[in-house]
Amino acid sequence: MTKQYLQIAQDAVQKATKSGAAMAEAYLLSSKDLSIEIRDAEVETMKLAEDRGLGVRVITDGRVGFAFTTEFSASGLDQVVHQALANGSNTEPDQFYKLPQVSGEYPELNLYDPAIRAATVEQKIKMAVEMEKTAKDYDKRVKIIESAAYQDAEVEVSIVNSQGLQAHYEGAYCGIYCALVAGEGEDSQTGFAMKYGLKFAELDPTVIGQEAARRAVRMLGAKPVKSQRVPVVLDPYIVTNFLGLLSPALSGEAVQKGRSLFAGKVGQRVASELITIVDDGRLAGGIASAPFDGEGVPTSETVLIDAGQLKGFLYNTYTAAKEGLTSTGNGVRGSFKGTPEVGTTNFFIRPGKMNHEQMIKEVKNGLYVTEVMGMHTANPISGDFSLGAAGIWIENGQFTKPVRGVAIAGNIMELLSAVDAVGNDLEFFGGKGAPTVRIASLSLSGS
Repeated sequence: MTKQYLQIAQDAVQKATKSGAAMAEAYLLSSKDLSIEIRDAEVETMKLAEDRGLGVRVITDGRVGFAFTTEFSASGLDQVVHQALANGSNTEPDQFYKLPQVSGEYPELNLYDPAIRAATVEQKIKMAVEMEKTAKDYDKRVKIIESAAYQDAEVEVSIVNSQGLQAHYEGAYCGIYCALVAGEGEDSQTGFAMKYGLKFAELDPTVIGQEAARRAVRMLGAKPVKSQRVPVVLDPYIVTNFLGLLSPALSGEAVQKGRSLFAGKVGQRVASELITIVDDGRLAGGIASAPFDGEGVPTSETVLIDAGQLKGFLYNTYTAAKEGLTSTGNGVRGSFKGTPEVGTTNFFIRPGKMNHEQMIKEVKNGLYVTEVMGMHTANPISGDFSLGAAGIWIENGQFTKPVRGVAIAGNIMELLSAVDAVGNDLEFFGGKGAPTVRIASLSLSGS
């Protein structure tokens, strides 16, 4: 379909410029999503969704108009172009709106594993069933499997603009997810595990089922500890939760709107020198990797915080123009129904040198945090947080007992500055990734 989709996008751009648009862009997205949920070795739900549409953006005298359609006929294209132009006539002019002129090559990326499509639905069901069975068999205290799911998606993106840009790519990803409850007496605890990636052969349902069960079972009998200030080791998944709080603050748009705690701090130290935060849209094997962003700008590796020092922010074409810069390739689109916003791609903390065991061994008394509650209540502008937490207590370098009913509180900037060890175990959860991270000291509120 590549040529056909590019032709449709070209036709839309030509119609727009002939109808008076100074600049025009057409973004065509075709996607297929499969999700399978298993319960008691039977398929509970299976959904196959297909979506296909075209978004048209026009810019004339700094006024932007946008419209989208799922109708690719000549009359459908005429209508969406007419609508975009009409919408543009009602907007306020802004001199920074423009479309990118792309020079340079797109990165060569291996984003499409034919094995995802080649695998039968029966094989995918079997994978989820096996994951559920492994989780149940792990320990008799595993009582309820809340979710045993397989998912995959295929996507095809074509983009054309009146500045001479023409680009296309195809990609696919797949993943499995398991969430469950373990119980003993009155006590019940939850556990989950997941794996998402670009390669079908890398999904191991046995590993994921066991990991979800292990996480739940090890928390049985959890109790609070007394309030104190102690070293805290954050599980990679918890670190990615904090990254979710940081990512909006590292966008150029947040800085321009006065909503970033990093505003005015470029060149300053904002974290421990062990912390390097990167957004890499061309990362090999990254689930959010693509040769270009939602505007057709080549993706890039952007180092945002380098050894603790703030280097810069993420931009799309519009926010970059406001600063006299070029886009970092972070014009992200959720679908063909919207214009490019500033967003992250593969966003992660670079791994350090220390192994996980060594990090724990060096802690005399502290908490290994495996779960936080209430991250949505953290303030992304001030960076203040107070979160419910659970995990495993560490004594003399050994895991001793499960802990629940405590809270950790502080400020994200202080947290970053207090990092005294970064693990070599970088793990991705979707588009965000982190290794284990140790905080020298953090306030713990307990019993």
